[in-house]
Amino acid sequence: MQLLVILLCAVWSAAQAENSDDYELMYVNMDNEIFNGLHPTEDPSPCDCRREHSEWDKLFIMLENSQMRESMLLQATDDVLRRELLKLQAELGRLSGTLARPCALPVPAEPELARALEELLQASRDAGRRLARLEGVRAQRPEEEAGRALGAVLEELRRTRADLRAVQGWAARRWLPAGCETAILFPMRSKKIFGSVHPVRPMKLESFSACIWVKATDILNKTVLFSYGTKRNPYEIQLYLSSQSIVLVVGGEENKLVADTMIPLGKWTHLCSTWNSEKGRMSLWTDSELVATTVDVATNHVVPEGGILQIGQEKNGCCVGGGFDETLAFSGSLTGFNIWDRVLSKEEIRETGEAESCHIRGNVVGWGVTEIQPHGGAQYVL
Repeated sequence: MQLLVILLCAVWSAAQAENSDDYELMYVNMDNEIFNGLHPTEDPSPCDCRREHSEWDKLFIMLENSQMRESMLLQATDDVLRRELLKLQAELGRLSGTLARPCALPVPAEPELARALEELLQASRDAGRRLARLEGVRAQRPEEEAGRALGAVLEELRRTRADLRAVQGWAARRWLPAGCETAILFPMRSKKIFGSVHPVRPMKLESFSACIWVKATDILNKTVLFSYGTKRNPYEIQLYLSSQSIVLVVGGEENKLVADTMIPLGKWTHLCSTWNSEKGRMSLWTDSELVATTVDVATNHVVPEGGILQIGQEKNGCCVGGGFDETLAFSGSLTGFNIWDRVLSKEEIRETGEAESCHIRGNVVGWGVTEIQPHGGAQYVL
């Protein structure tokens, strides 16, 4: 049996060897025929150009393309954000330089300051739109690396916008309302600080309108804006503030109108008050809006002439420089103080509180025309 198996293996090996020799011989003959007769022009080396890529090849190609696109997109985004940031910084520098010049140079004309403020507001709005657009770009790019890059740029833009707001606030504090060129500053509450007003005509009044721009730094239970009185009656006319209201007095403390309106601190507010003797009608206006009115107050009363008119304090009329109370003093800034010997219409009152309205002047007291002397630490500011 073993002999039979050995014999069969020998026969199979011989057959395999013969087949192999025939294949090699055929390959050699064919190769000789090609080189001897045809002289091929192409490289005879084998090329499997149509071989399909494997799954791993496809994966590596996709990763390579993705990284390339990621780098290109990050570079383009970085260039765009850098340009936007440079523009904002340039605008901030230009506006800061424009608005900082009043500290060292003469104050520019009011139209120029208004234009500068308008440019500042426009730049602030543009910065807000750009920031919103960039935040939208960030929301569309959830990748961690792109998020970090955009986050740093957005933080820089937020700081730039905060600087713009700071400059805007500084300009708003420096800017006088209604085109007024000057104001009187009352730096602190003191019985020695006030302003004496010398009307251009007698204060004998059967009706009047009084308007004033106010920016208060502090308000107590009674903070006097202006007061007119005589030796007989030191409270003929008064307009004063409390922490929760505005009060107009005519003919004495018993004749007053109270408007439950708070005046914001550190912000310019336009106030107007009117009264007529015939019907005793009193009215109070804040920023051109009627906030309180009443009738039958000091009816048929006539405000006498010969008294003392001052702003920022009240005086009892006993003597020059006397009769002041520190707790009643005003602290802040006043401008645009005018008095008419008649009741202004609603339209006229609105006009006195509009932009560039400081040229409107009263016929009894006209701001910029009537002499107003500051005393103590009060002083004119531009």
